[in-house]
Amino acid sequence: MKNIYQYFICSCIVASLWSCTTKKSEEPKDKNTQMLYSSSYKAQEFVQDSRRKKITEHAPEVENLIREHMKEHNIPGVAYGIVVDNELVAASAMGLMNLENKQPATTKSSFRIASLTKSFTAMAILKLRDEGKLSLDDAVVKYIPELGSMRHLTTDSPSIDIENLMTMTSGLPEDNPWGDRQLDESEQMLFDLIKNGLSLANPPSHAFEYSNTSYALLGQIISRVSRTPYQTYITNNILRPLGMEETYWEYSNIPKEQLVLGYRWEDEEWKQEPMLHDGAFGAIGGLITSIEDFGKYVSFHLSAWPPRSDQDNGPVKRSTLREMHRPHFPRLNAQGRDFNGDTCPSISSYGYGLGITEDCNGLKRVSHGGALPGYGSSYSFFPEYGIGIIAFGNLTYTGPLPLNDIGKLLFKTVGLEPRQLPVSEILNQRQEQLTQWIGNWNQEMEDKFLAENFYLDFSRKHRIDQIEEILQKAGKINSVSKLEPINQLRGRFKLEGDKGLVEIFFTLTPEKNPKVQQLDVSFAKSDN
Repeated sequence: MKNIYQYFICSCIVASLWSCTTKKSEEPKDKNTQMLYSSSYKAQEFVQDSRRKKITEHAPEVENLIREHMKEHNIPGVAYGIVVDNELVAASAMGLMNLENKQPATTKSSFRIASLTKSFTAMAILKLRDEGKLSLDDAVVKYIPELGSMRHLTTDSPSIDIENLMTMTSGLPEDNPWGDRQLDESEQMLFDLIKNGLSLANPPSHAFEYSNTSYALLGQIISRVSRTPYQTYITNNILRPLGMEETYWEYSNIPKEQLVLGYRWEDEEWKQEPMLHDGAFGAIGGLITSIEDFGKYVSFHLSAWPPRSDQDNGPVKRSTLREMHRPHFPRLNAQGRDFNGDTCPSISSYGYGLGITEDCNGLKRVSHGGALPGYGSSYSFFPEYGIGIIAFGNLTYTGPLPLNDIGKLLFKTVGLEPRQLPVSEILNQRQEQLTQWIGNWNQEMEDKFLAENFYLDFSRKHRIDQIEEILQKAGKINSVSKLEPINQLRGRFKLEGDKGLVEIFFTLTPEKNPKVQQLDVSFAKSDN
């Protein structure tokens, strides 16, 4: 470590550059001050927002589900919380945080949250990226030259880059049983591990494989680029700006009445697990926090949605948070089930320190679990609904959150609704023009809203004849439905006739004055 810093310092003196980078690399990739913005964009919104009221009313049912889960899995104590936007609207704890003195768990109790730490690590990397201090495409060996001793599996293997580490595609093997015991190891041990050469399970960028070691390497990159110990960087740049004053790295710094002890269930009894001190592997799972403090972090992630134009004052930009929630290397679960237990294939992937799942119903969940000797933790948030669910427990490798049961309660029984996209001004205008034109066929108005390609694939007569045939099937048109926007430039609506429905889909061009480039008209039987 000392030799590396001496090398950096000498290089900086020779090149007269801050942090061993060029002036160009100091600049953020995107300068928002140079961008132009639309004043007409309407962000997604809740039509009727009763989420807080509904969740508060059903909080006792959520608590009962968690209590049953806790008893079923012999978890000594569990704390949970539900976040709506920027508020922890429901939170409670049950069971014991310390079996020896029978101390009850609370929402202020400090649990080790294990791999929930990984998203903090990823966020720090992205913050440094946004500041122009590194690139996700950079080879890891640029920052950790000791990694050059590693033997790749094939001659055509690409270099392991920072994004590979973040998305678990570095080729390093799954290492949970071993990695869980490395948390308190020294910097020297980690350096020796790297220098001696790491073993790969796959070529880089070839497959997903969950690697704790990848995140230990990210922790080292953060330390070396920022010239600050990893834990100090996370504390100063993420935890404190979010007001997370009761989140720790070293358990010996936590008041005894606040620290949750961990246990394993063995031979029909609980046995206390020894806690590991903070160390060089802290980036993989070292954080210790409470439901009340972690709720602030979940709120920050939820604040990224929907994309909008108001103030952006977080530790990282909202767009950077949304980048963390973006899937990489998706994997199909053809036998997946939804919260109702019905067969529902889903796509699972890993973003930046977070897992992303989207099921056949379009429900998107961003989540992560954590497990260490003595502890289990989990959180999931649903960006389109603006809610997050957190649970911490103190039993080895046991998830404390019965997510399927809670999901069924909130999304089916309670009936929470997602945000809806408002109709853009241009879509409204084009719908009105289409409605006036269909059946009227006023050729003079066509130039105002039909794109130049509109009659190139089919003649005007052919198009009109097709639509007229559909109109005759529907009978007299009595009403026009509301426009259902798909995005700012695409939507669908219906003409409701005596004998059926005329379903209309249209999409606009990318021109400054967007016009209709595609129009699909079809007949459907009425539900009545």
